[in-house]
Amino acid sequence: MAAIAAAISLSLTSSTRRSLSSINTFRSSSFSLQQNTPRLITAVGNNLRSSMSIEAPDKTSQTSFLDRKESGFLHFVKYHGVGNDFIMVDNRDSMEPRITPEQAVKLCDRNFGIGADGVIFAMPGINGTDYTMRIFNSDGSEPEMCGNGMRCFAKFIAELDKLRGKQSFTVHTGAGLIVPEIQDDEKVRVDMGEPILKASDVPTKLPANKDLSVVKSELDVDGVTWNVTCVSMGNPHCITFGTKGSQNLQVDELNLAEIGPKFEHHEMFPARTNTEFVQVLSHSHLKMRVWERGAGATLACGTGACAVVIAAVLEGRAGRSCTVDLPGGPLEIEWREEGNRVYMTGPAEVVFYGSVPL
Repeated sequence: MAAIAAAISLSLTSSTRRSLSSINTFRSSSFSLQQNTPRLITAVGNNLRSSMSIEAPDKTSQTSFLDRKESGFLHFVKYHGVGNDFIMVDNRDSMEPRITPEQAVKLCDRNFGIGADGVIFAMPGINGTDYTMRIFNSDGSEPEMCGNGMRCFAKFIAELDKLRGKQSFTVHTGAGLIVPEIQDDEKVRVDMGEPILKASDVPTKLPANKDLSVVKSELDVDGVTWNVTCVSMGNPHCITFGTKGSQNLQVDELNLAEIGPKFEHHEMFPARTNTEFVQVLSHSHLKMRVWERGAGATLACGTGACAVVIAAVLEGRAGRSCTVDLPGGPLEIEWREEGNRVYMTGPAEVVFYGSVPL
């Protein structure tokens, strides 16, 4: 997808909230985008008073935008990884996030803000790493790590440091050391590390039933018994392939908004949990929907896709190398027996560039 460079001015105060979605009302306007020729769209109405400068991306405009340092403004780049979208912030000059969790909630609002699943900060590395990644979810909570966000982080760093070609970084996260690598085809492969299977470390209060792990265990959720496997990829995941006695879960038929929060806040998960509902298409092809802790239903979850393959292997449903279909697109996941490490490969793409007054 071609990137769109845009400068967006939004207010964080409730008295001047602007809805980005209202721009859809101007689709009937006839305009064209010429390479390297900016066009200005100005819309004034009851719900929208904003100006957006849209231009085809080029090296000069991107570099100059990312170098802006005006005080009182947050300059950002919106990225997405198979639909999981993030507001990326250059925070390399400080270990203190440039915005608060409360501001992140407002920025992530899809009606009154920029719209995103989270805000990611690129920070200085610690303990010998190249960089540090922190993230605030759309509800203001802070997860340990985010797989799709890590791919976006790698592409963002390459853009900030003007790097080209195949690149690899070491990144400190709340889940430990993560190593993303930009491939020659511009996809990003991430060494996600070793999965955590010990029940108390996931964490879950469900009793271990296989080598200190919870594998295909029964979990009562609002009177319905689900078979679940619990995995941590630095953040907790509960994976289910269906209810007790069911054959093959049809994930498109789920009412995720109803069932997801019941898993997330279940008493068996003291740190809450991400939940993946999985349909087996073949021994190497899985389909999932996810309810993310702190973000709700999202189009993709990288750590969740990794956890799904691990659970599928533990339950004897799939092999160690799988394509995982998420609502936002596919990810390639490999759980290598040698070294016990998990690798995730997928895209990360720019959506637009923007500025917001703080």
